[in-house]
Amino acid sequence: MSSTPLVDPALTARTVALDLPVTDLLDLLPLDSPVAWLRRGEGMVAWGVAAELRSRGTTRFADANKWWDETTSRAIVHDEVGEPGTGLVCFGTFAFADEPGESVLVVPEVVVGRRGGVTWVTTIGAGTLTAPTVRVAEPPAPPVDVAFADGALDSERWMGVVADAVARINAGDLEKVVLARDLVATADAPVDVRWPLHRLADDYPMCWTFHVDGLFGATPEMLVRRERGLVTSRVLAGTIRRTGDDTADLALAATLARSSKDLEEHEYAVRSVAEALEPHCSSMNVPEAPFVLHLPNVMHLATDVAGVVHDAATVSSLELAASLHPSAAVGGTPTAVATRLISEIENMDRGRYAGPVGWMDANGDGEWALALRSAEVRGSTVRLFAGCGIVADSDPEAELAEAQAKFLPVRDALTD
Repeated sequence: MSSTPLVDPALTARTVALDLPVTDLLDLLPLDSPVAWLRRGEGMVAWGVAAELRSRGTTRFADANKWWDETTSRAIVHDEVGEPGTGLVCFGTFAFADEPGESVLVVPEVVVGRRGGVTWVTTIGAGTLTAPTVRVAEPPAPPVDVAFADGALDSERWMGVVADAVARINAGDLEKVVLARDLVATADAPVDVRWPLHRLADDYPMCWTFHVDGLFGATPEMLVRRERGLVTSRVLAGTIRRTGDDTADLALAATLARSSKDLEEHEYAVRSVAEALEPHCSSMNVPEAPFVLHLPNVMHLATDVAGVVHDAATVSSLELAASLHPSAAVGGTPTAVATRLISEIENMDRGRYAGPVGWMDANGDGEWALALRSAEVRGSTVRLFAGCGIVADSDPEAELAEAQAKFLPVRDALTD
């Protein structure tokens, strides 16, 4: 484990209401150090780096939470708005596994947010602050001549890995494992991440569109939200690809809702979330049956778990996220056995794919989603990820088709 804070001085944060005629917050993002967290036109965009922590290893969540506690305890905050996400705020993205990935918690210099008709701007820095100029940035250019290629494993080899996992499940080694694969996109020039962010936010408004430190995507799965003592988590497990025909898709939704394979996979995921949240909550609501969540490319079985935390002052949203990760939705069941199998047979480093991504304010309120339907951009290379839950009667060809459908959001967002 290692952790390195970028700066140590006490920070000052000032939040004021903002009269902003711009309807799309993404239009404000500059090219330099952009951060985004948006859903249905609301959320936050940010830029600049006032402070950051990079950490690795088994203590990455604890290190980040400790650093944030220390940072907020020394900070001077002037908040004239008083909404979750105003005042001092950080954004983070965390590695899926203990090793070898790097996790990041960053405090931007400027944050512009919108919630329920209220828009604000927060300025953060050490020493005297100057009011930022909030204006529409130069628009992003589309990626140039993007070519796609298999990542760690081609289709045939990945289906072989799925078959191996199914055999181990049927042998009684475990109940479920989530296996991921990657796809590598290469452009002829550095990719401006703001281009796919615009596309994802437009095409998937019901998802959380995000970008933190090179990791971007549009995820449908909220790992945990903590707001004024209420905790919620949206669990997704069980997927079917849409056809584009409304009548056919309704029939497929009914099939998904009755699928024993998908219901089994979903039950594991809901159970793991409920068991992880229970020690922190005085009361919980876990629906008996899932609903079908319709997205443009796929449909999922979904369950919204809710609870009331014992003492909101003692457990932050990031600590709740750490207690939930990895859930059965991204790891498997039993968790320890499944994660060991992932490291043994998946044949790739997930990095921050399927790890928590989100934000937290000085009160510990925040939102942490799972980094699904996501990719990592580094210069002219973009690495896309997709994963599938494997249970006893999973079919490798069907799982491959599901993974291909899950690549589509980011893949389409990279094309002009």
